[in-house]
Amino acid sequence: MSSINRDPSVASDPEPINAAASNHYSLSRAVAARKSEYVKPHRIRIKVGSWNVAGCPGTDKDLASWFVDGKGVEPQLDSKLARMKLSEDGKVTGGGHNENSESRTDAESRAGETTQERPRSTNESTQGGKDGANAPSLNDDKIGLYVLGLQEIVNLNIVTQTFYSDPAAIAKWQDALEAALPKDYTLVVSEQLVGLLILIYASPEIAETISNESTVSVGTGIWGISGYWGNKGAVTSRILLGETTRLVFTNSHLASGHDQASLERRCWDYNRVITQTRFAPINLGGVLEDEGEKIGDEDFAFWFGDLNFRLDGLPGEDIRRLLMLHTRGEYDISKKHTGEILSDDGVIVLRNNDDDDGSNTPGMISREASFDKDSSDDNVELPDPDDFVPDPSDDPASLQATLDSLLPHDQLKRMIRERKAFHEGWREGHITFLPTYKYDVGTVGLFDSSEKQRAPSWCDRILYRTRKDVSQYEKKCEDEAEAKKKDEEMKNRGIDQAADDESVLFDYNPATDPSDENPAYEDTAYEYDEYDEAGDAPEEVITKEGYVDKISLDTYTSHQRIMSSDHKPLVAIFTLEYDAVVPELKAKVHAEVARELDRAENEGRPGITVVVDGQDTLDKEDQHIADGSEGIDFGELGYLRKETRSLTIANTGRVPAEFCFVEKPGILDDAIKYPDWLEFKFVRSQGNHDAETRDALGGTISLEPGETVNAVIHAYIYDLAHVRALNEETAQLEDVLILRVTDGRDHFIPIRATWIPSCFGRSLEELIRVPRGGGIRALVEKRQKGGSIPYTLEVHKSSPSELFTLTEAVQTLAERVAADENMLEEAKVPHDQPGWPFNRDTWQAVNADDHDELRAAIITALEEDKPVLDIVKADVPTLKRLEIVSEVLLLFLRSMPDGIITTPLWAKIEQTLPNIGGGKTAADAEQAKAAILDILSTAPYYNISFVFLMSMLTRVANELVSLNKEELEVLSTRKPGSGPSLGKRSLSFRRNQGATINEVAIQRRLAWERKTAEIFGVAICRAPTSSNPREKRAIEDKMRGIVEVFLRPEAP
Repeated sequence: MSSINRDPSVASDPEPINAAASNHYSLSRAVAARKSEYVKPHRIRIKVGSWNVAGCPGTDKDLASWFVDGKGVEPQLDSKLARMKLSEDGKVTGGGHNENSESRTDAESRAGETTQERPRSTNESTQGGKDGANAPSLNDDKIGLYVLGLQEIVNLNIVTQTFYSDPAAIAKWQDALEAALPKDYTLVVSEQLVGLLILIYASPEIAETISNESTVSVGTGIWGISGYWGNKGAVTSRILLGETTRLVFTNSHLASGHDQASLERRCWDYNRVITQTRFAPINLGGVLEDEGEKIGDEDFAFWFGDLNFRLDGLPGEDIRRLLMLHTRGEYDISKKHTGEILSDDGVIVLRNNDDDDGSNTPGMISREASFDKDSSDDNVELPDPDDFVPDPSDDPASLQATLDSLLPHDQLKRMIRERKAFHEGWREGHITFLPTYKYDVGTVGLFDSSEKQRAPSWCDRILYRTRKDVSQYEKKCEDEAEAKKKDEEMKNRGIDQAADDESVLFDYNPATDPSDENPAYEDTAYEYDEYDEAGDAPEEVITKEGYVDKISLDTYTSHQRIMSSDHKPLVAIFTLEYDAVVPELKAKVHAEVARELDRAENEGRPGITVVVDGQDTLDKEDQHIADGSEGIDFGELGYLRKETRSLTIANTGRVPAEFCFVEKPGILDDAIKYPDWLEFKFVRSQGNHDAETRDALGGTISLEPGETVNAVIHAYIYDLAHVRALNEETAQLEDVLILRVTDGRDHFIPIRATWIPSCFGRSLEELIRVPRGGGIRALVEKRQKGGSIPYTLEVHKSSPSELFTLTEAVQTLAERVAADENMLEEAKVPHDQPGWPFNRDTWQAVNADDHDELRAAIITALEEDKPVLDIVKADVPTLKRLEIVSEVLLLFLRSMPDGIITTPLWAKIEQTLPNIGGGKTAADAEQAKAAILDILSTAPYYNISFVFLMSMLTRVANELVSLNKEELEVLSTRKPGSGPSLGKRSLSFRRNQGATINEVAIQRRLAWERKTAEIFGVAICRAPTSSNPREKRAIEDKMRGIVEVFLRPEAP
């Protein structure tokens, strides 16, 4: 890719930047508005080649010579190349003949001789000439894009090839082309459709600017079960060059045959390819277009291949005979003469023929200036008119005149004129070469000599069009539709009859006169004068992105001396001048525009500043006042221990700011979501006053410029599943608070805390492996790692020390409460409250200011294996201490994943005692107790823990809801769970063996036992859960029954 000296051009004025509408698209538009700063002009040479190799072996060996090296052309059989000087290195240097080639007479004589030659071996190069070394070549400046379209790379006569592609065939042609290309050329496209193969290679500097490649294959062959087969069809590739210019290359092989049906099928093939080809959407700067593009949306398109259009209206034998006159040299009217160098200034003269007056007319003059540059205007001598190059079409004996007489019979031109195919702006370079089909393999110019005697035709073509061509065609169609509409309106109004009496001269329409004398009727797509220098000027095209590109066709010819196929390969070389994006410059402009937009938007958007109060930031070494982006560190955080931090939020913008905390986006489906462990509220800023005591202001806050507000953030772990995950280190105390500012930018505040390993949330099997002294914390510190406690460790206790400590503390405090009631008048025990002190609904100190603090202290004592009663100060009322210790005991039991009666033990108990939850006699209760203990004895550690707990509950019952001996005897005869409820209890006294029995006390004891059993049954049993309310209630009754039979005292 080479730069050219011209300014980047755009077709429209830059769009103004709208800062208020800033988003990804407005940023892209703003960057595009400055494209003149990062788009620079470049020029590229594109070489398009097409060849139907007819499945012939050895054709890949000729690929390098004609497609890359430009060899194999025959100037004497190309009317344009015959007047061009081909240098030894392949440069097209001007008018004249090739000084290094053989004479015209010898070459054409040899061409005629080769028609009698045998086809060459597949191991030999099939380039014509004595050895091919001195044959003329057609090379040029460095090519940026090599685009090769091949047809029939596999034998289409083999049925299986209709269904399958041959990877080996692709590799063969790629290897052949890559071996010939200059070093470091990059493969951009390689796509096969049965016999079709398109290969695109780019030079190193071009390859890095190519993006959005999309290739589509469309079969148009025989209809089968899976659709149209690929023995005929097209492969089309779209590339984006320099982020600005869309190029489309189509390699096609249309239906063959000379009859009318085949012609119509070719037109159908073309239209199917046009309608079925859809490319992937373009992605520019991260912005994906809404839908894919089709053929016609590009800036430049190239259609090549074996189109199979033939010559109509002429006998094939006549065409063959006429062209053979040229291939054999019958019309070589310059045999008598050779090129002659007249002087040292490089003037070359070819004498064409003898004029009527016997004089010779020079056929070509020097490519150098014919005027003396130093002469003045007064001394300018006009050249002799006879020195100008004559138009070969005017010479009836010239090759071009013969070609011009055949081209009006070309089916492709007729289909374009009739708007059946390739009529939407497609055009072709001037045809100055022999038909490309059909030749005897191994010959330069011998047309089909087989039994079929196929007529020569230009089956192989290279067409192209620009966006401008498509627009002009669409505009023409619109104009015609509008004119037709107006004609219909005039006809309906009768105006068309008004000119009946006028002169017929004014009714003549040149466009409808098909006579040969009327040039207006002919299609103009192919009609241009190749000798008109203005026709070779690059054509300006406005691209889809708004740039002004230029394209010109430099060369269009066949390689007549390539003889390994019955088709001759065809090449076209284009020069494309285009504006390409320079990535480094665009990145710089993008950054500048983003900063400008950001600054412009920020000035009109609300802005806040978040400051972490104190030094509770994640960066402990940073002593400056930290903003919220540095995050908050809560330090060590344990179970049911609340930590608090605060933020100061100030409106530092120029407009009012409204903000609130929002939830984070949803987590992955397979991730476990735990309850939020962070709470926050907004409070008014009031100096150094405690932020926790201030009233919350609501979820959304609005601040005027300069105002401030505080945000109080609490960290609190309460969920037992979360506790287990933290203990096992499958969860971390890390989170991000999102402070959303309306119409402003979000603030992300990282939160972090360090989990204190806890005895809560661990199984009994883990807890009995905790050594005595120091508790769970000492064990974790000793092992230098957290996580679950391995069952491979030594067992240090028969029951968790935490359970023993708590049951002992509850029993001791219950005794003290009973004693205080007897000694202190104000110490009232709530005997009438069933389940106290284990029933949360009966607690009196749960709302005390220091409740959470005392509970956290007891939990800490358990984790450090310290006496619980020593932690709580003596000035705390005994009743309050009993309630808090009882609460911690229940929390501990509920936190054990396996409980005390594990799921397997529960299943055995449920199978042995299916009616354990129902009422029973005293004898039944004793039998149930024995059965339960027998089952638990299979798990000794769980059995011991169960006995500890039941013993504690029995003692607490005897202390808090005590009965005398006679009342105990009566109670022992009652069925567990029987008797009237307290709400319906009656007070009665009766004598039994001389003793007073208080029925109210008995009913109070029964209610206490039932409620306590309900609470502890659920806390210690692990049974399968049910969503059915009735089944759930039945399971809970069984859990209650297991505990209740152990709370009933034995008869004295």
